[in-house]
Amino acid sequence: MFVGERMSQPVITVSPDTPVHDALVMFRKEHIRRAPVVKDGKMLGIVSESDLLNASPSPVTSLSVWEMNYLMSKVTVKNVMTKKVKTIDVNTPIEEAARIMADSKIGGMPVMRSGKMVGMITETDLFKIFLELMGARTKALRVTALVEEKPGQLAKVTKAIAEAGGDFLAFGMFAGPDTSSRIITFKVARLKKDEVIQALEKVVKKFWDIRQT
Repeated sequence: MFVGERMSQPVITVSPDTPVHDALVMFRKEHIRRAPVVKDGKMLGIVSESDLLNASPSPVTSLSVWEMNYLMSKVTVKNVMTKKVKTIDVNTPIEEAARIMADSKIGGMPVMRSGKMVGMITETDLFKIFLELMGARTKALRVTALVEEKPGQLAKVTKAIAEAGGDFLAFGMFAGPDTSSRIITFKVARLKKDEVIQALEKVVKKFWDIRQT
């Protein structure tokens, strides 16, 4: 799966000369938390909702409403935007986008194709992928277990479930408590709790949780 398959589009942009108040109104109307700053087709930066809110006056200010409105009309997006923008190519694997965003502590990046901005990939887009990966919206038996970290263990798990008549709906593997083990979490249909335990009791090291969702 690549960034281009899951990016948000079309891109909602904002002008660098837009007053902060007007940009906030636009963000709330469009239900977005960040937008590239563009002028004459060129991306100059990116601005987030937090950037705009931090530029707004404090509710405990002693200024009158007229003074605040006048001052805020002078503060525009270009005064609060981030000029150094991390971008990502449309053909980048989605997990690489997630790694970059996590490591850089950012909530979204413009997506580029041949030097042209074609979308945005955001933390919300990644959350949606995680929901699909873990079958969060599907009712089934959810199993979490500890397996040994060695070749062939996943094959044993899938073979045992298949031979018991189960049907995998979602599957994820995560780091274990140490380097000798891994945690697997999956959703399976057509099997009951005791049937899963019977099928995997000689395959997994430990069951951590089994529940109907």
